[in-house]
Parts: sequence; structure tokens; C-alpha cells
Amino acid sequence: MRQLRWLLGSFTGIGAMALLAWSPAREILHLPKNPRTSQLEPYPFIYPAAFGNRFTIPDNNPLTKQGVYLGRLLFYETRLSSTNKISCGSCHQQHRAFTDGLPFSTGVSGRPTRRNSMSLANLLWVRNFFWDGRARSLEDQALIPLSHPDEMGQPAVVAARKLQQMALYPPLFKQVFGSDIITPERMIRAIAQFERTLISANSPYDAYLRGQYVLSEAESRGLKLFTTAPAMERQVRGGNCAHCHGGPKLYQEVFHNNGLDRIPKDPGRREITGMEQDQGRFRVPTLRNITLTAPYMHDGRFASLEEVLDHYSDHIQASSTLSPELMPTDVSRNQMTPQEKQDLIAFLHLFTDQGFITNPAFSDPHLTHLSTQKSSLPPQKSQSSPRTP
Repeated sequence: MRQLRWLLGSFTGIGAMALLAWSPAREILHLPKNPRTSQLEPYPFIYPAAFGNRFTIPDNNPLTKQGVYLGRLLFYETRLSSTNKISCGSCHQQHRAFTDGLPFSTGVSGRPTRRNSMSLANLLWVRNFFWDGRARSLEDQALIPLSHPDEMGQPAVVAARKLQQMALYPPLFKQVFGSDIITPERMIRAIAQFERTLISANSPYDAYLRGQYVLSEAESRGLKLFTTAPAMERQVRGGNCAHCHGGPKLYQEVFHNNGLDRIPKDPGRREITGMEQDQGRFRVPTLRNITLTAPYMHDGRFASLEEVLDHYSDHIQASSTLSPELMPTDVSRNQMTPQEKQDLIAFLHLFTDQGFITNPAFSDPHLTHLSTQKSSLPPQKSQSSPRTP
């Protein structure tokens, strides 16, 4: 098993041994030298060395502890929506690994959104956001749901005016950005700071890679299927899941047509690039916390992991843009047995990171404020919430 763990690391191109050397907290930020920012505290990232340092943080939006906290408040702020009832956290719930358990979310309009809510784990390393990759940064991404009529339904400038009227926010914006004037740009910069801190890296799978967890027999068989490309001519069976979901972060920064429909109803990536070969292609999502993020696929069509495996085993639909490794005519592809599917699912359960979904630093700070206030108040008196101007 130790050899298999090493082989898995080799497959990822990073090396499992790198995970054994958990990196210490690192400060990657270089704050501008001016009186305001010198008072801010850089946010210390902590993540496995094998995750790598291939990410970009905009020069004008370095992470600080104060900025991350402001972003966390805004992430859970319902006043960013036209009805004052929807926040980013409505469709990205922590206990569901920042998804919402629905095929399509429902925003202020009451109409379902077009695509399934994606998990927000490890966004620091993502370079294309949304299922079709339409946004190239978290700052670009954060602005879109705010004004979408079926999501939060409110121009960002209107949201900024509402926050400006609240007692809570102007002092925090002044602390983070040097001015108490709240603008859409500052709002999304703060939200992006918080979202970059949503790191999931302490699941049983991570413990296994660190040599701190021993796989069961079923999990071990599932790991082998996950990482093995089938080759029927040599009697080699495998699910080849790692082809798209390999590496310690369990995704590749690529787009695939995974054979859901012979004629894709949703153009996917093509809608962004205009290229015929991108028809029906969607971003490969991470498998971290996959047991918590049902339903699956861009349209939430599969309610369970069993249905997902049934699709890849038995129901791939051929089309001109189907990813080559999924071609039904590929002689190296094999159907999975019921036992193989059970083993794979046992292995997928290792990706659940309980620390990620219970980390207080990712939770709704408004609830903490309210809880603290309520516990400190005499029962006969009432008190306004911190959201109240």
C-alpha cells in the first residue's frame, strides 16, 4: 500500500511525499508601504505543499485578516439581494461544502437558475470560474450573481448604497480600504478575499497521502480503480477517474464533454468561446467533499453517486465533441461491475473533509454576532441586530 501511495503521488505529477511535508503557515503577500495598509495583518495561508503555488492574487487585492473578515460578512449578507433575503451563502451552504443540495438554485425571482450551484472549495487555485469558465478571477465571478435577475437581482451599486446606510460596514471598509465609501469594486474585492481562504485539505484522503490513514480493503480497491486506465487487451480494469480528477486537489483545469447527451441541450463552454469543439463541454469540478454536493453534473440530473457511476459505466452518449477517453467505441473502456462501483464509492467517501464544513472561520459571522448578543442580554429586553443601521 505504501508503494501504491507513492505511485498515486507520481501520477499526480507532484509526488505524495510532498504531502508528508505539510507546509508551515506562509505569508505570500507584499502589502503596499503606506500608513493604512501597514496596520493590516496579512492573511496566513496554510495548505499542503503538494497543492503547489500556481495561483494568482491580484496586486490590488492582497489578502488581509481584516479584508477576509469583511468579505465573510458580505458573503453572508442578505442585503446584497433585492429582497434582502438571499446571500451568497444561500446557494453555497457550508454544511454542503458550499453547495445547496438542489439541481438548480432559486434566487430572488423564484425562477430556477440555469445551472447547478458549484462547490467553493480550493478556489485559490482555480483559473476559470462557473461551469463554462466565463470568469477569469474571483473578482470577476463575484460581481455576476449580484445583478443576475434570477440570483440576487440587484445592481451592485444599489447594494453598495444599502450597505453605506448601515452602521456595521463603513468603519470596516475604512479599515480595509482606507475609505468608508462603499463601492461595488471594494465589495467584490472583499468577497474574493474570503473565498480564497476556503481551503479543503484535511479529509481522510489527505491523511492517507500523509501516511496517517490506512485504507480498508474496499477503499484500496476503489483507489486502484480510480487511478487505473482500463486496457481490456491486457485484462486491466479501471475507472480512470483520475484522468480528469487527479492530483491532490482532485480536479484538472480543463473542460470536458462527458457524454451526458448525444445532442447537448446546454452549449456549455461553446457559449463563451464560440468554438464548435467546445459544444457541451463544462469545467471539471473538484471531487472534494463529493458525497456532500449532490445532485451532480451542471444540470443536477444525477441524485446520487450510484447514478453518476452508472452513467460513466453504461450510458455515455456519443457526440462529435465527446472527450476521446470516454468514447464508447474505445476498446480499452470497460463497464464496471456492481462490486467495483461499491468500491469506488467507498473511496470517494474519503474526500469528505469534516473540518472544512465545520470550520468556524467559514461560517456565518452574523449568526455569531446574534448568538453572542442574545446570550449577553437580559431576557426581558430587546436589542437590534448588528445589521440594523
